[in-house]
This record gives sequence, C-alpha cells and structure tokens, in this order.
Amino acid sequence: MDSHDWDARYGATDLVWGVEPNRWVVRECADLPAGRALDLAAGEGRNSIWLAARGWRVTAVDFSQVAVDRGRRLAAAGPPEVAGRLDWVRADALGYRPEPGGHDLVLIVYLHLPAAERRRVLDLAATALAPGATLLVVGHATANLTEGSGGPQDARVLYSPGDIVADLAGHGLRTVRAEHVHRSVATADGASARAVDALVRLERPQGAG
Repeated sequence: MDSHDWDARYGATDLVWGVEPNRWVVRECADLPAGRALDLAAGEGRNSIWLAARGWRVTAVDFSQVAVDRGRRLAAAGPPEVAGRLDWVRADALGYRPEPGGHDLVLIVYLHLPAAERRRVLDLAATALAPGATLLVVGHATANLTEGSGGPQDARVLYSPGDIVADLAGHGLRTVRAEHVHRSVATADGASARAVDALVRLERPQGAG
C-alpha cells in the first residue's frame, strides 16, 4: 500500500488503531526515563501521544497526511503541554533522515515492508540512537501465518525476532529481548483468537558513538 492507499484507509474510519498505546510499547517503555523519541510509521500517533504525556519530546513520522493531521488533532484535544512536546512529520520512513545520535528511544511498530526495505529503515533507526538509547521493533511475526490470526498474509513483509537481530548486526547494539509475544484478537464472527507478534528490544551501549 502506498501513501494514497493509507490516506484512503485512515479517511474511511474515525480511528484505525484506536487511542490506546500498543501494549508492547507500554510494557517496554513505561519505565524508561523521558528524553527524545522518534516514532517511525507513527500512524495516528497513539504511541507518540502516550509518550508525550509521560514527558517525552517526540517526533512522529508517517507518510499518510491524513494520519498526521489526525494525530495533530488528537494531541490538540488533550493537555497543551502534551501537544507541545510533539513534532509531526509527513515523510516516508524509507527516505526520512533522523538526526544522527539524536534520540533516546526509536519505535518501529507494525511497519511491514519487504526485507531489503525493512533493513533500510532499521539502518536509519540505528543511526538515530544516542548512547544508552533503546530501539523497539514490534510487528506481526512470520509465525502468525501458521500459528496465529489476522495481520498481513504476505510472508515477504513479515519477520521473526531473529530476522531483526540479524538485520541490525554490525550496528553495535545490545539485544535486550528478542521473542515472540501473543495477544488476543477478535475474529470476524466475534470469537477470540491469538495473534503472534515479533518483539525485539535493543540498546546502544553507554559510551558508544
């Protein structure tokens, strides 16, 4: 899907992803000290707004203008100090150039691209990490095709935790966690099913440049 397709998808409903932050982002980031964060493929900004409410200065990047505009409106509806900590950028994650070493946290949450493009985004994300910073990658796992429900059904845009770790080899990052995680999802008939996600958390060691 290109940016126009996503504009149409976001424009067809009030909120595609809801207002609550992703559960894995909350689990992994709730105890981090606030600093500068970069949310790549931020969508409507649910994770960015949650971080800003916790004191983070956040740059939220998405290639859908509809999503960026909606994120701004959602933030503006809350406390002004939260909206003031958010910078919204309409840009493709493949071409966005973050400030090198300028962020204490980088999120890549449910961004699904072919492997070569995924590695380009991960390379850019790694360059954005300051010493001591965290990179969190979450997405539908390849295993979800056979063991889970929902999500993209194209194996070319899915990945395992090991794929992400391998993609980032050579960047000097320490793997904190690389695992499959499970969550309940509703099926079309209203029943409950299990989805399988890949979660990888890495850190740039203190003192690393």
